[in-house]
Amino acid sequence: MYPLLNAFIGVRLAGAWPVGHSCCVTIVGVHGIGKYHYFEEAGRSPQGAAEVMRAKWNGYLHKGLGTKKAYAGESYVAEVAYYAQHLRKGEPQPPKKMDPASKMVFADWTKQLNGRVATVAGESLTGLAHRMAEWLLGRLGENAVRFAEDFCPEVATYLAGGEPRTRSRNAVAETIRRRKPSVVIAHSLGSVVTYETFWAHPDLRTDLLITLGSPLGMRNVVFERLAPVPVNGKGSRPPGVKRWVNVADKDDLAAIPPGLRPYFQGVDQDISCNIDWLDFHTVRNYLGCGVLTDLLKPHLS
Repeated sequence: MYPLLNAFIGVRLAGAWPVGHSCCVTIVGVHGIGKYHYFEEAGRSPQGAAEVMRAKWNGYLHKGLGTKKAYAGESYVAEVAYYAQHLRKGEPQPPKKMDPASKMVFADWTKQLNGRVATVAGESLTGLAHRMAEWLLGRLGENAVRFAEDFCPEVATYLAGGEPRTRSRNAVAETIRRRKPSVVIAHSLGSVVTYETFWAHPDLRTDLLITLGSPLGMRNVVFERLAPVPVNGKGSRPPGVKRWVNVADKDDLAAIPPGLRPYFQGVDQDISCNIDWLDFHTVRNYLGCGVLTDLLKPHLS
């Protein structure tokens, strides 16, 4: 009765969109650390913050897919699940001024970067944080210190449990439940939130989970504090995830260790990349580096 409409539906179901158009399936992103400013800039609207981030992710992904035409608003990511407003406690502080929980994360994290570090007898947590901040600045520069100022407090707040953790997971779950994505791309701390969200909400499903720059395997900081707790030194792919691929830059200070397969049953693949040793963790570089092409092309027109 409606031959043109029927033909259109048939083309879409066959996955034959013209090149450069929208996705054939739904992709949801989950952001990482340091994204609270989007909330303030959007008038304290999580929806507004999520929409600004979605537009940026689409631009980054367009570049990473290697299309020859300039980005013109193509939509690859349907939505970025936003949760940063649940973890923020004021402006980022330098390590020596962080709260005790953040200093503990900072100390445990930097010990993994510098295996020679030792706690001096009688040294305070503030003293250790100050000493390690100086080492971090001298060894890796200001970018690493700025990264720590976002990473340590947000990780500490999330893993402390209580409402921030629950609300963050619920925000991600609501987006995944509503969008029903075939692909979930989770960056940085967002990979931790997403992992726990799938376990906490067993009704959620996705065909492919891609983790980028993930700290899920970071011992003494994240791994042992996951929910559910790893059993016999191993975590597991959530039942609602059909396939899990992990991508990590070799210089990413959050992805320690970069490979997750030794620590989680059900990780199908660890992919190493080299995005930028100075700008080692941004989702811009991960989405734009091209390593996701083979993973996403079956899901994109």
